[in-house]
Amino acid sequence: MKTIQYIAAVLCSLVLSGCSDFSDSINTDPTRPGVASGTQLIANAALYLPGLSSSPKGEFMAQYLAETQYVGTSLYPQESTSFYSWYEEPLMNLQAAIDSDDLDAGEGPIANQIAVARILKAYFFWNVTDRWGDIPYTEALQGSDNFTPVYDSQESIYNSLFEELKAAVATVVEGDIDNDIIYGGDMSKWQKLGNTVRLLMALRLSEVAPARGKEEFNDALNDGVFSSNEDNLVFRHLPEANNQNYWYGQIVNQNREWWALTETLVDEMKPVNDPRLPVYGNPARESDEYVGLEFGEEENIGTEEYSLLGSDIYAQDAPVYLVTYAQVRFAMAEAAERGWIGGDAATYYNQAVEASVEQWTGSTEEVADFLTQPGIAFEPGNAMKMIGTQRWVHLYMFGYEAWAEWRRTGYPDNLVEPNGVPVPGRLSYPDNEVFNNADNYEEAVQRQFGGDDDIHGKVWWDQ
Repeated sequence: MKTIQYIAAVLCSLVLSGCSDFSDSINTDPTRPGVASGTQLIANAALYLPGLSSSPKGEFMAQYLAETQYVGTSLYPQESTSFYSWYEEPLMNLQAAIDSDDLDAGEGPIANQIAVARILKAYFFWNVTDRWGDIPYTEALQGSDNFTPVYDSQESIYNSLFEELKAAVATVVEGDIDNDIIYGGDMSKWQKLGNTVRLLMALRLSEVAPARGKEEFNDALNDGVFSSNEDNLVFRHLPEANNQNYWYGQIVNQNREWWALTETLVDEMKPVNDPRLPVYGNPARESDEYVGLEFGEEENIGTEEYSLLGSDIYAQDAPVYLVTYAQVRFAMAEAAERGWIGGDAATYYNQAVEASVEQWTGSTEEVADFLTQPGIAFEPGNAMKMIGTQRWVHLYMFGYEAWAEWRRTGYPDNLVEPNGVPVPGRLSYPDNEVFNNADNYEEAVQRQFGGDDDIHGKVWWDQ
């Protein structure tokens, strides 16, 4: 059944481009549907979820991977980066489902179709605003009605997303939906996802609005968040070309052995015999040992002497982990340490590490011994660093999320500055905005960064 759903979704991706009604086309193909259903629009949007994670740039931001070929791409050049694809594809399709007057109750309760679309829409917007800062939001997704949307402040976007997620979860009724390639139509898991995203968003406010963060964190926790790895938001690829892992296409299809594990990552994992390391990377072919490459190294590089990206990570059907139970437990450990919630930070931390090992290795057999290792065993006097560093290890290959947590907490505290260039604080806006939406672009840049669209500016919560 899941394979059929995936194939259906892939076929949808070939015929959808952000619109739901193709009946006006002068080139009508009678073998394809003229109108996409609500669940097809949602499935099409879900196909873009792995793109939130699968990106060399994201891995460079978190310093998980080091370039072995074109090192300059990893040295944080000041360059334009586009957010257009997120608006034009997944967000537009989700908005079309939300606005549709023709949703088919035969595909599941209409309220649930809209709820899922709203949860996914909020999740995509959260990722976009955390990368760029202020972005078009309230006036976005209006098609030809508005080509020059204003940029909403990140603070206002966060406030809106909190309410959007609460409302979406509250509207869920009994009954599954069709074509759900993520949770198989299980609405209880979608509700947990909505609450879990709220929980993680609330923690982002720890340095800029801690009182609001604490309130939202507890509300989300009380409403019900992930309780095991079974709840994880995971995109599961297939062992076929139509829906394969991004890294498989790069490394196997195009023979690009361009990425080694960083020295920072290997030095964190190898001394403690971390059971996740054999999944994260392969031993160096020259020595059969795990050897990290210094991030940004431009001279002593190669593919034989360093540990390249792990075979399990770039398998054709390798999954992409986006929101996970381990993240919830790391968040609770930090919240307990901050006094936001009751409970023992050490217990939550141990549960987080255990969930992470289980997620990545499929086993918890080695966890008990692993948690006693010096450097892994929880140290109350060093709590924030341990939680932040182990969360970074866990978030491997979702570099953008790890980068966001690094910006917020400063952990791990040993990321390098290649050629003296610090890790950026944001992505710069698309070049086209200067021409296509000049007034709103310039106002947003002035408001946030004093007029300079610089990658070393800071987003609202990173103050």
